Amino acid sequence: MADAPLPTALTVHQHSRVLEIGYADGQTFRIPFELLRVYSPSAEVQGHGPGQEVLQTGKRHVEVLALEPVGHYAVQPHFSDGHRSGIFTWTYLYDLGRRQDALWRDYEDRLAAAGVDRDAPMAEGGGPSCGHHH
Repeated sequence: MADAPLPTALTVHQHSRVLEIGYADGQTFRIPFELLRVYSPSAEVQGHGPGQEVLQTGKRHVEVLALEPVGHYAVQPHFSDGHRSGIFTWTYLYDLGRRQDALWRDYEDRLAAAGVDRDAPMAEGGGPSCGHHH
């Protein structure tokens, strides 16, 4: 994917649980914390290859406790459920914002296929582990 424009504004809205991010091209996205958490780019969520994704549940009320800058290209959110290994590049955030309707549909389809509700507690272990994320 081509590099996204650089962000010009980044606001964490705790009350409404959204990350608002404005880009130099005039686009502004409001990305719910739940979507950020469910689509975290970390190996813990994405797995180490196609088909190894770990379906995330019970994240509707997750909060972003902190947002650490990573160089000049990304941020690393610290989520209230303890997850903090995802590094969200400006390009990845732009893509999440641009595609969030389709991503929500995909998430709901994956939940339905697994026969679980989005508010179900995470399964113990969360699926196959490579042993590096505990």
